[in-house]
Amino acid sequence: MERIKDYLLLHLCVMIFSFTSVFAKFAANAYNEGGFINVKLFLFVFLMLSVCVLYAFFWQKVIKNLDLHVAYANRSVYLVWGQIWAVAIFGEHLSMKNIAGLLVVMAGVLIVSLNTNYDDGEEAGE
Repeated sequence: MERIKDYLLLHLCVMIFSFTSVFAKFAANAYNEGGFINVKLFLFVFLMLSVCVLYAFFWQKVIKNLDLHVAYANRSVYLVWGQIWAVAIFGEHLSMKNIAGLLVVMAGVLIVSLNTNYDDGEEAGE
């Protein structure tokens, strides 16, 4: 049960980090609307940096309980969240190539995560 909690916290952390790309796109749109003097640009840059700080703090807390290779493999789920936000927030459309790429990423994450079984504190297969 503790392992599931660690993975959920890891993915929550990655999901939070994925908002940097959302705020970056909003900042780019604000810049295109009003240049550097647009207040919304500063707001979105501030939000983007705030998310990075939150992510860095919680990432350090989460990876204490996981192997680094598992944590970093799961971090690539950021791409999936990015596509979800692109569709849900910005109304973009996914192509078959996008979906195929996301499936490859998810397969890689699953392979790394499921291949890390522990038996008395040592990795299986060693």
